[in-house]
Amino acid sequence: MKNIFKNKIIGLCLLFFALSCKKLDINESPNNPPLGAATVEVLFPAAVMSTVAMSNGELAIVCGLWAQFWTQSNGASQYRTIDAYSLSNSAPYINTPYAELYSGALNDYQLAAQKAVTANDWSYNLMITVMRAYTFEVLVDLFDRVPYTEALQSATILQPKFDDGYTVYKGLIAEIDAALSKDFRKGSHSASQIKTDFVFGGHGNANFADQMDNWEKFANTLKLKMYLRMVNAKPSEAEAGIRGLYQKGAQFLNLGAGLNVFVDAPDKGNPFFEFEGRRLNFNNLRASYTLTSWLSKNSDPRASAFFGAANPVPSIHQGDYLIGNNAAATPVIKATDPAWLISEAESYFMQAEALERYFGGAGAKALYDKAVTTAFAQVGLAPGALITAGGAYEYPSSGTLDQKIEAIIVQKWASLFGSHALEAFFEQNRTGYPKISPVYSKDPAYVPGQLVYSPNGATGAGNFPRRFVFPDVEKSRNTNTPAEAPIYTKVWWGK
Repeated sequence: MKNIFKNKIIGLCLLFFALSCKKLDINESPNNPPLGAATVEVLFPAAVMSTVAMSNGELAIVCGLWAQFWTQSNGASQYRTIDAYSLSNSAPYINTPYAELYSGALNDYQLAAQKAVTANDWSYNLMITVMRAYTFEVLVDLFDRVPYTEALQSATILQPKFDDGYTVYKGLIAEIDAALSKDFRKGSHSASQIKTDFVFGGHGNANFADQMDNWEKFANTLKLKMYLRMVNAKPSEAEAGIRGLYQKGAQFLNLGAGLNVFVDAPDKGNPFFEFEGRRLNFNNLRASYTLTSWLSKNSDPRASAFFGAANPVPSIHQGDYLIGNNAAATPVIKATDPAWLISEAESYFMQAEALERYFGGAGAKALYDKAVTTAFAQVGLAPGALITAGGAYEYPSSGTLDQKIEAIIVQKWASLFGSHALEAFFEQNRTGYPKISPVYSKDPAYVPGQLVYSPNGATGAGNFPRRFVFPDVEKSRNTNTPAEAPIYTKVWWGK
């Protein structure tokens, strides 16, 4: 599996910024090149591809199962243990992302940052810092505790300590602030350097000033996301951080931050598609009744975009893979689909939530409507009357704060369908939305869209997965690996 994504990195680097074959020889890991060849221009895009390949590949598949977008097919068995909440420390979908994000992405960001700082290249430094923070955040949100302060120092520390999530978050926010304090707009990048920016480089056609504006917005939006994650565990700090962003006039993303560079060719497509589609022929994932019942109840036209079938979509009740439905629809994931780090709709949803929580709600409805409209536009549709007065998705302007947050998060949940499903799992853990159903989805009392406990669950009724177990690739080498907590134990910011 790791070789698939190594080849993807090679292919995309060749395709989008024409690095020489010698620099990215297939027999030489692009994530660990010899020191003399490891330029920022090589290290940064390879690291970004590692981050995206993992967060939008296997991790999205697992978290989409737990967010109940899709479920295990009754005709296959690839993800049965995941759908049953039975995780093994040796599972490849835990070990491969963990190893690749540390030994691939974070190692490359570390070396690239050192070189950028030495060269006083504060634009690359900002880009690297934001992506490093994003990658660490994914890891700590999954595992709750990870090596951070002693990580990536293999020359002197072979068994780094694990830091708690709050320590990691504080450190990452401080790193972002330090990068933003530099003169990252000074100078310029050549067209060949801009091509190394798969996120905002526009295949090398981007204007440098616009490119840096977008990276600043990405940095601010990532900070906003991290502060929102803290609302349960550190409410005062979360509020102060968000108020501080607005008081300083922070600009947030008004376009998606992600990769839209994929083509329909082996090892060059969207990571989710490469793993589940090209490798496994879409034999395993089927539409979950949790999502499809909600789409059908609301006459949401995204059913066709998500599953290639009109409402009501043929589906399987979540985790019911021993019975299931042979006619259940398959998730529609295309090779050319973009892979988001933070989508445009996601940014608007976060801003709407911040305005409701801390600024009396002024402007929240407009941002909510914009977010829903953008989420529909992601799949080539429009919400139409759904968000107008009396529509199923009308913003509850006269409702309670909880009702408003629920409306925002449930719509965000739906918008994260596809290779960005990782965030849907995180947000449900943070907010409790969509709500947990007290009955299984076959019960007449079931409310469409509420999450249900798998009938084959191994954790005990009501004990939903909230974290990953620690991977063998770390446990076998690091005696500082913490004692295992049950996977239904919430992470530090969980509700």
